[in-house]
Amino acid sequence: MKVCITEKPSVARDIANILGANVKRDGYFEGNGYCVTWTFGHLCTLKEPADYSPFWKSWSLSRLPMIPPKFGIKLIPDRGIEHQFGVIKSLIDQADEVINCGDAGQEGELIQRWVMQKAECKKPVKRLWISSLTDEAIRDGFRHLREHKDLEPLYLAGLCRAIGDWILGINATRLYSLKYGIDRQILSIGRVQTPTLALVVNRQHEIDNFVPKKYWELKTLFCDTLFSAINNGYKTEEEANRVLEEITGKPFTITDIAKKKGKEAPPKLFDLTSLQVECNKLFGLSADETLKTIQALYEKKVATYPRVDTVCLPEDVYPKCGAILNSLTAFQNDLQPIRGKKLLKRKKVFDNSKITDHHAIIPTGQPLPPLSVTEQKVFDVIARRFIGIFFPDCEFEQTVVKGKVDKIEFKAQGKVIVSKGWRTLYDKTAKTVSDDEKENDDDQNKVLPPFIVGQTGNHTPKTVMRTTSPPKYYTEGTLLKAMETAGATVDDEELRESLKANGIGRPSTRAAIIEILYKRGYIRREKRSLRATEAGIELISLIKEELLKSAKLTGIWEGRLRLIERKEYSPIEFIDSLKKMIIEITQTVMTDPENRRIHTEQGSAKTSAEKKKTGAKSKTKSKAPKTDAARDNEPK
Repeated sequence: MKVCITEKPSVARDIANILGANVKRDGYFEGNGYCVTWTFGHLCTLKEPADYSPFWKSWSLSRLPMIPPKFGIKLIPDRGIEHQFGVIKSLIDQADEVINCGDAGQEGELIQRWVMQKAECKKPVKRLWISSLTDEAIRDGFRHLREHKDLEPLYLAGLCRAIGDWILGINATRLYSLKYGIDRQILSIGRVQTPTLALVVNRQHEIDNFVPKKYWELKTLFCDTLFSAINNGYKTEEEANRVLEEITGKPFTITDIAKKKGKEAPPKLFDLTSLQVECNKLFGLSADETLKTIQALYEKKVATYPRVDTVCLPEDVYPKCGAILNSLTAFQNDLQPIRGKKLLKRKKVFDNSKITDHHAIIPTGQPLPPLSVTEQKVFDVIARRFIGIFFPDCEFEQTVVKGKVDKIEFKAQGKVIVSKGWRTLYDKTAKTVSDDEKENDDDQNKVLPPFIVGQTGNHTPKTVMRTTSPPKYYTEGTLLKAMETAGATVDDEELRESLKANGIGRPSTRAAIIEILYKRGYIRREKRSLRATEAGIELISLIKEELLKSAKLTGIWEGRLRLIERKEYSPIEFIDSLKKMIIEITQTVMTDPENRRIHTEQGSAKTSAEKKKTGAKSKTKSKAPKTDAARDNEPK
């Protein structure tokens, strides 16, 4: 008998149907030599401090840092989980072979291996690795099962992530709560959570401390075209007016005309983060809402696996693309320009070297079931982006005209679209660039009249007062971008891709990080902007250790986790570095002479797991709260 273990009952049902395991039992499906069972996401978790030593049960500064000699796992205390685990263990004991059918990613690997370890599985194990839940993908996956040992590095990276979050999350949360909290309140600290909060707080400081400055630009109107002086403007109105007087009445002469043809490739396919950014911009969806929506589309078999960080496709997907396009019935009119033509195969799209666990998010080609309004919106965005990669580039002609009045040089530029190419897909849809980008492009995109070098004549100069603007508050979309690039402000797509290796958090966890910051009362929404609360600002001001709050440094750790996946970095070295770090942080905080305290309304809230265990709130005021802050920065 072969036992298949999936992450959800719904996935188990789909796989059971394909395998012919059609008899429903208590906690599994059976038939045709297979038993298909399931977890409910995490059944196991790392042990809590009190599981290692009663000495660590109560909160005390003198007992920090807590570093177990060896980390262990336990079942999550829940009757339903305990029952389902019993089913899984019994099936494993009877099995000839176990097939890990968890989500094909780092977290899915960790979830399933912990369950098999807890069940003391000694049977041969294979791995189902698929990027969609279509019948074809499941059948193909079972024809090409992977070896269990091949995924060992992925598991080790997930294990290091979990242990690292335990070391920093539990110790730092107890440390700061005891040192700086008020009335048993919890000050939640996390390996990814805290640097993310620091990004929001630092941006808010930049805005609050911004002092606007006035400056003056010099412009002139010649042949119904507005030219701008080629300089950095003038700091005073007097200086600008002096130059204005000098050029008034003097002729304007065209000195140079440069025309350049250019092409604009279609936008790249979506990974999870870029999809969350786009849906936040277009529809105001939170990162968490977008993740839940694309997960639903994946489970409905109409979109591929969502928790991905690549924007490319493997070359073997190319032959399937025509059928996928034909399945998009709502877009058949949009597809007319490429009908009857060979589909373009761009190297920047179809690139095996850029594929890690999964490929970019695309439609699967399955007929659409009934979708909610939000699901339909998100699917349409994914489908339109997929269609666009087969359209030709947008072609344009860029013209730059330079002129001169006395010693002052001026410039005007314009852009004419010669062939819209992929942009025809967006003629009648929501904006594809932000309002800021449109505003900045206004002067560059205008159509210029014909000029010739040496042309001269009268002009009308003027000065225009400008005021410097503060940085913009983060939205969820721009915060996700900042997390992806470890805080670097990057617009260039190629550079953003290169920085992903050291981004903070993983695509699958960034939405949860933001939600945790809301829950803890550290940030709040104001329309689409994110604002830090007083508690969030105070917490970051208290943390002197850059290792805890620096997005760049946290990004380095994330990069090491990715190296562990590729067997290029030692898991032991990663854990040892975090142990050393928490020891140094503990010593620094312990010796802090300041007697500051932070109040946050959310800080005293216990976790739901703790409420189940402890029941009513303790009346003993001398004891610190008995909550487990493990993995606060990356909730699973």
